Amino acid sequence: MRVLVLVAPGQGAQTPGFLTPWLDLPGVADRLRGWSEAIDLDLVHYGTVAGEEEIRDTAVAQPLLVAAALVSAGQLFPTGDDVARQVGATAGHSVGELAAAALAGVLSERDALLLVRKRGLAMAEAAAVTETGMSALLGGEADVVLPHLEKLGLTPANVNGAGQIVAAGTMEQLAALAADKPEGTRRVVPLKVAGAFHTEHMAPAVSVLEAAARELEPTGPRTRYVSNRDGAVVTDAAEVLARLVGQVANPVRWDLCMETFKELGVTAIIEAAPGGTLTGIAKRALPGVKTLALKTPADLDAARELIAEHAADASAA
Repeated sequence: MRVLVLVAPGQGAQTPGFLTPWLDLPGVADRLRGWSEAIDLDLVHYGTVAGEEEIRDTAVAQPLLVAAALVSAGQLFPTGDDVARQVGATAGHSVGELAAAALAGVLSERDALLLVRKRGLAMAEAAAVTETGMSALLGGEADVVLPHLEKLGLTPANVNGAGQIVAAGTMEQLAALAADKPEGTRRVVPLKVAGAFHTEHMAPAVSVLEAAARELEPTGPRTRYVSNRDGAVVTDAAEVLARLVGQVANPVRWDLCMETFKELGVTAIIEAAPGGTLTGIAKRALPGVKTLALKTPADLDAARELIAEHAADASAA
């Protein structure tokens, strides 16, 4: 059996100008301009000419990443029927969950962009209350790392698997971590994010998203949707939406998502643009699984070959 999983990256994956080559594809600029008008944010500007600090802004980065994932995945799967027929499961890391929900048919693309715009603004506002951030710990065992983070007052905001845990908290707490790494940890790398996401610091954003979610009418999902909360396959649209709302203040368990991929029999993973982070983790955590990251349109032909090889059994998976 062959099972293809489609994933979308989270905040920190963005780099200046990363959307530029995608604008050369037919219809992409028009789609981005339409979404830009709907959410009152110039996605074309921020995806092409804006600098690193501009796109680090949470209120900008989150819609930009969801738009990029939808545009790039749409080149491979033009309709919801294509996703349902060829993709065995969808998942996204953190804000990538909104793109995954749209690809699974739970939200329309427009609703996903409207919700992520509110999400980004609410999380940016919550982050402004206290100076906070996130750092990735590379290497080390969870049973050593997690107690060390607790000792420093930090939250394991992302448990990514493959020897990577992301700590979140105040800048003082993160400075203490940099000076006192857990035993076995090779490096502590500050991330390009503007707050302690997926922690109690984001609690004020939850009520904003609850109100926004009440205006939406989720449907489906039409393919398996794997949740960051616990790696569960969620089959109820209202439950998917509720999890999207609550997840901003709760840790991302990407390690459990990958365990679910394994249980589903994953044989290939495609990561939507700006790809690289999640396929990098998968290469270490899921040996033998073929991976492909969409970075530019030059990757699309290889992606189509991978789909032809691994998507044939998706409807029966």
